[in-house]
Amino acid sequence: MIDRLEKEVDMLERHLQVLKMVIGNEPIGIVKMSNETGYPHHKVRYSLRVLEEENLIEPSSQGAITTEETETFVNDLEGKLEGIVSKLDAMKIDDFAEIET
Repeated sequence: MIDRLEKEVDMLERHLQVLKMVIGNEPIGIVKMSNETGYPHHKVRYSLRVLEEENLIEPSSQGAITTEETETFVNDLEGKLEGIVSKLDAMKIDDFAEIET
């Protein structure tokens, strides 16, 4: 159960790292992103596809570029992540001694 959540968080981290690279270096291609991040080409390509499906980037002849929706997403991101962290914090079990097995 937790393993799946960890994998999703790792994938989200990769998607956001790829998005940061596009924002900071647009236009940028798969090879450069792969070389700079250490992620294999297929993982960078998948992240780019996900970001494109979310309308956060779009392809150009020189590489990936941001869209009009990118800035709004980035501005809202911190609040959304804080909300998720709050939910996860609420799930913590503070005192295992109270749980009878």
